[in-house]
Amino acid sequence: LKDIALSGLVGEERNAMIAYITYTGRKREKPLHIMCLGVSGSGKTYLQEKIGELIPEEDKLEITMLSENAFYYFGKEELKHKLILIEDLDGAENVLYPLRELQSKRKISKTVTLKDNKGNLKTITLEVNGPVSVSSCTTKEKIYEDNANRCILLYIDAGKTQDKRISDYQKAESAGKVNYRSENQIKDRFKNIQRTLKPINVVNPYAQLIDLPEEVFKPRRTLTMLLSFIETITYYHQYQRTIKAGTETRGRYIKSTVADVEHGFRLMRDVLFRKSDELSGACRSFFEELKEYVSSEGLPKEEPTFYKREIRAHLRMNPNNLKRYLRELLAYGHIKVTGGSKYRGYEYSMVNEAEYNELKEKIDQQLEVILQKIRALNL
Repeated sequence: LKDIALSGLVGEERNAMIAYITYTGRKREKPLHIMCLGVSGSGKTYLQEKIGELIPEEDKLEITMLSENAFYYFGKEELKHKLILIEDLDGAENVLYPLRELQSKRKISKTVTLKDNKGNLKTITLEVNGPVSVSSCTTKEKIYEDNANRCILLYIDAGKTQDKRISDYQKAESAGKVNYRSENQIKDRFKNIQRTLKPINVVNPYAQLIDLPEEVFKPRRTLTMLLSFIETITYYHQYQRTIKAGTETRGRYIKSTVADVEHGFRLMRDVLFRKSDELSGACRSFFEELKEYVSSEGLPKEEPTFYKREIRAHLRMNPNNLKRYLRELLAYGHIKVTGGSKYRGYEYSMVNEAEYNELKEKIDQQLEVILQKIRALNL
């Protein structure tokens, strides 16, 4: 983690580790995928670009825009075990379906009609094989929900502390105090580490003890992500693991350790929180800011109330975004209307300020119980 920071990435420690491990998984038969989410200008492509710089050039494909049939005209094995970096999903809107198929089925095919030299029509099938690891950025989580369901969702840190870190780095750049040579040396070292990784099977002897908390939505896909993430941590540490002899049904393999599972749980903790949250990421961020504002204003403890106009003035928000977030919070019962009118403006209050902390605490407790069982087994 320290070396990743020294490569030029500012902040985003946990997101950076998740992204790096996920990008490493491109070499496995069932890679993971990432979607970076955040408001415009929050640094989504910055995170993707900086971690992408740690991956060898021959193993990645950076895309700004794709035409509708572009994926079908790659060579049959050209995309195999590649990392596909999409700067903005809006630029890849025409290829979302084949992209999902590449992620899920690990291959795509299309039958087209062509004319031969004599003018006769003939049918051929274009086939492109994966697997691939896809990393993309967007501000529109709900619009690209089908793609988001297949991905680990990373919500970009848009806090003031992160703003200051980035500002300090920008000032250091302008003052000529950034050591680019050292940063490039670290990037080259990461690339060379990636080149040394070889295909090998991974077995997690603790997998049957791992269950998702009941609160997690879409548990089938989420459990697959969590297990695959732990396996990828093991895969990355293949030179620190003993290679076990193969069997008739399985080739040579390495085993996941208790530490691998612990690291996986620690890094994926926030991802599991988000997968358990009924609110969208942007709305959740707004709601937490709203809670902070209401508590800091010293309003009556029993049932503090607020108006839309005062929230907009304090948070300096786009009125349309604010309207959308309040509508979502009302729909899910996190706030309620306590007074006012559509002419004077509605007065709102919160239903349960502690709901997210309660959810986090419940999930943390369940994960700790699982870890205790695994530590006791220690295969």
